[in-house]
Amino acid sequence: MTKTTTNLLGILITILAGTYFYITHCSECGMSVKKEPVKEMVVAPSEPEATSYPFAFSDGDYAYNENDNYNFNMSSSSILMPLSGKVSTGITSLKAFLAENTGKVINVTGYYKNDETNASAFPNLGLARANSVKNHMVENGISSSQINTMGKLMNDMIPKDNMFLGPITYGLGDKAVNAEDELQALYDKITADPLVLYFNTGEAAINLSAEQRQKVADISRYLDKVEGATAQVTGHADNEGRRVTNVRLGQGRADFATNYLEENGIPKTKIKASSKGSDAPVATNTTEVGRSKNRRTVVTLKK
Repeated sequence: MTKTTTNLLGILITILAGTYFYITHCSECGMSVKKEPVKEMVVAPSEPEATSYPFAFSDGDYAYNENDNYNFNMSSSSILMPLSGKVSTGITSLKAFLAENTGKVINVTGYYKNDETNASAFPNLGLARANSVKNHMVENGISSSQINTMGKLMNDMIPKDNMFLGPITYGLGDKAVNAEDELQALYDKITADPLVLYFNTGEAAINLSAEQRQKVADISRYLDKVEGATAQVTGHADNEGRRVTNVRLGQGRADFATNYLEENGIPKTKIKASSKGSDAPVATNTTEVGRSKNRRTVVTLKK
């Protein structure tokens, strides 16, 4: 066998051995690389845009419209300060318009959601917020007789970081033609069925029913509209203990109720507090049930 033949045979044997080794030990080496499936990027849902209502009102040729407004935290009727300069400018503009148009009123509607906690003395947080705006406008020179307040459920509102952006809307209108008759009817309603608050011994809080909250709203509305009208707050006690002590206890209850009403937007200058001690019982003092009815504060109107 020649040297050339021997070399060719060696090459052939090497090729065959390599092929055998490839097949038996590296069968996957020549296979195409499998591509991993491309994973779709999961995009987190974006936060819904917060609801925002403008500080806007118009009547004929007169109009004011700015995106800023009064803001409130959730479950609160306290205005967040400071206000923007645009709102302050709008209040000045509104004051001038209403002073020149005494037959006009600004209708202020406060919004609220039914999952908020209402700790105010008003039937709902919307009305409480509108009342806070009304009081701020009055502080800035607008007559309360030209401001109407209302509350409206608005569950579509979306807060921003636990804050509502301007949950207040406005509308200019004319004073009611029969306003005096309506106010007289409101006065008769309140004086015939006044707001009565009962106190347990040592009680330091007032929790109002829905009916009592409506009475507070009615009293507030009447005081806004009738110049010189006041809320008469009278404290009473049962007859246990000395009379002078009971008079002092009744006065303390009247003062406590006065502070509560003031905290809820009724000016202290429009509230007169007094005490009758145990001199005007409405039930017997011989039983605990009767005495509990005599430990009370009565809130009514006085022209």
